[in-house]
Amino acid sequence: MTNTDTEDVFGTAMQVAQLARAGSELVRITVNTREAAAAVPKIRERLAQLNCDVPLIGDFHFNGHKLLTEHPECAEALAKLRINPGNVGKGAKRDEQFAQLIEIACKYDKPVRIGVNWGSLDQTLLARIMDENAKRAEPKDAVEIMREAMVASALESAVQAEEFGLPGDRIILSCKVSGVQDLIAVYRDLALRCDYPLHLGLTEAGMGSKGIVASTAALGVLLQEGIGDTIRVSLTPEPNGDRTREVIVAQEILQTMGLRAFTPLVAACPGCGRTTSTVFQELAQDIQTYVRERMPEWRIARIGVENMSLAVMGCVVNGPGESKHANIGISLPGTGEAPVAPVYVDGERVTTLRGENIAAEFRQIIDDYVARNYAARL
Repeated sequence: MTNTDTEDVFGTAMQVAQLARAGSELVRITVNTREAAAAVPKIRERLAQLNCDVPLIGDFHFNGHKLLTEHPECAEALAKLRINPGNVGKGAKRDEQFAQLIEIACKYDKPVRIGVNWGSLDQTLLARIMDENAKRAEPKDAVEIMREAMVASALESAVQAEEFGLPGDRIILSCKVSGVQDLIAVYRDLALRCDYPLHLGLTEAGMGSKGIVASTAALGVLLQEGIGDTIRVSLTPEPNGDRTREVIVAQEILQTMGLRAFTPLVAACPGCGRTTSTVFQELAQDIQTYVRERMPEWRIARIGVENMSLAVMGCVVNGPGESKHANIGISLPGTGEAPVAPVYVDGERVTTLRGENIAAEFRQIIDDYVARNYAARL
C-alpha cells in the first residue's frame, strides 16, 4: 500500500510504479477526500505513461459512498474497492451507505474486499455479541468475543453485499488484528465458515525485525494450512525508508515456504571463527542486491529466472557442499585458508576466482548462466 498523499498524482504514481517494479501484484491507495478521488484517474493515466498496468485498489473509509457517487471516473479507474464495515456509517445510515457502495461496485463490475479491522470494529455488532455472550451459561472471555465479532462482521457484511446484488465470486474478506495468535485463530474460524477468498495480513505489525518476525510467524502458519489467497505485510518504514521493503518481505515469506517464486534466493552462511574476514558478507550482500535489481528486467526478458538458486559461502567446511546444491555457488576462503574461491555451476566446479574482482566476475558468471539456461520471452 502506498503512503503518499493520493492528491499528489506524480508522487503517488511514482510510488505505485516503484512497488510494482519490486514485484507487488496489487497496489492499494487511500481515497479519503474529493481531491484524492479526482486524482485516481490521473494516477491511472500517469501509470499508463510509465507502462505500469498494476491493478489499483481504492481504500475507502467513512465517506466512500459520497466520493464514488460524486466521482464515478474514480470507480472506473480502480480495479477493486476496499470497504471497512466498521466505519461505513452508524445506525440506520450504515446499511444505506453500505448499499450505495455495493451498488457502485456492481455498476462498474468491481470486486470488493470487505476488510474488518479490530481497531475499527462495528460497535453496534460488538455490543450485540457481548449481550448474547452475557446470556450464555458459560460466557466467553473478552478476547474470544473480539475474535467472534470480527468474523461475524465479515460474514454478515458479505451476505448483505450479496443481497444488494454483488456476486459472491466478487467478494474478498479480511479480518486484520495485530496479535499473532489472534490472527491465526480468526482466520482458521473464517476459513471454516466460508468459501470467499481471504486476504491475509497482520495489521500494525510494527517496525524492522519485530514487524517482519510477527508477520512471518502469523502468515507462515496460515499459509502452511492452505489458508489465504492474497497477502500484505504491514511494516512501519524507517524514517524516509523504502516502501518496497514490505513487498520484498511478503515475497520472501512465500518463496522460502515454496509457495511462489519471485527472485533468485541467495543462501549464505552466518559466519564463525573460521570466517572473520568480511569478504563473504560483502559478496553475499552484493549478489543479493544485484539479482533484485536485475530481476525486473529478467522477468520481462527470460522465463523462469526467479527459480534460480545461488550460494555465497565463507569457508571450506560447508561451502563446497552448499555451493554444489545451488545452481551457482561460490566458496570463499575462510581466515587462514588458501586464498582461492572455487565456483560451482549445477554441481560442477567450473573455475576458481582470486583477487580484487571476485564480485564482478561472479556477477558475470550469473549473467552468462541466465543467458544460457533461461529461454527468452517472445
